[in-house]
Amino acid sequence: MRGVVPKRLIVTADDFGLAVPVNEAVELGHLNGILTSASLMVTAPAAADAIERARRLPRLGVGLHMVLVDGQPALPPEQIPDLVAADGRFSRDPFRLGARIFLSSRAQSQAEAEIRAQLTAFRRTRLRLDHVDGHHHFHLHPTVQAILIRLAPEFGIAAIRVPDEPAAVRQHAGASQRMRDWLAAFPLRDRAPAMKRRLARADIRFNDTILGLADSGHIDSARMRALLAALPDGVTELYVHPATRRWGEIDALPDAYRPEAELAALVDPSVRAAVEASGATLTTFQELANPPAVASAESALEESGLSGARS
Repeated sequence: MRGVVPKRLIVTADDFGLAVPVNEAVELGHLNGILTSASLMVTAPAAADAIERARRLPRLGVGLHMVLVDGQPALPPEQIPDLVAADGRFSRDPFRLGARIFLSSRAQSQAEAEIRAQLTAFRRTRLRLDHVDGHHHFHLHPTVQAILIRLAPEFGIAAIRVPDEPAAVRQHAGASQRMRDWLAAFPLRDRAPAMKRRLARADIRFNDTILGLADSGHIDSARMRALLAALPDGVTELYVHPATRRWGEIDALPDAYRPEAELAALVDPSVRAAVEASGATLTTFQELANPPAVASAESALEESGLSGARS
């Protein structure tokens, strides 16, 4: 996808289905703002509510937010004992679980069975599969990538997120912040190029760059405008974690996250103006394969009364 002209921007809400406040934010961000897609956790507590809302939003690109870490499995825990803890939930330690999947053929078989179960659950929703990505970006794991590519023809996986954020995304940050960002992104940095090569060979679409890694959970209106002002060429995905309010269940967002501020940014008129000024066309992964993308995107905004948000 390198060199795609004009600029295209996919704006995705992760954790769709995690809780009703997240689902509310997805609906509001799509109808009243710049949100174009959402990644659905099919086993999350509010998944049924998310699916019902998605059916009312035909222009929303809905993908699978595949969960293999820090969440609820689709399969009974006894069928995937190497992947879950004593409470029947996935491990919260992605590094230990990643090593287990890489080294153990039994864990690999269980991971493939679980991924298949989640894809099957998504298929049962009768929603069109826009893309696949992973909770905590666990789909960067080479074994998980291989499984997704192998299952792509069967389940119609046409696009997969690549978490590849430009190194200069916080060029105005202080030295200590830049060092923290560099350390946080280090585990991902060397995996993106190889992932793009694998996906290209499999004829699976992907974004050129991503925005939101360094700012995960902290993208307010000012930061979103700054990111849009420096939007790179090609296909960019900006991912966020919006919610209308906090909730106290087991799957609550991290305390440091500012989900209400991220929702406010999505519906901020100044952010819509920044999208227009960037020269980008708002789109979804699915629209990338169905030109003319510009006409499709314009129709989506006209349906929501927001046609001024696109160039």
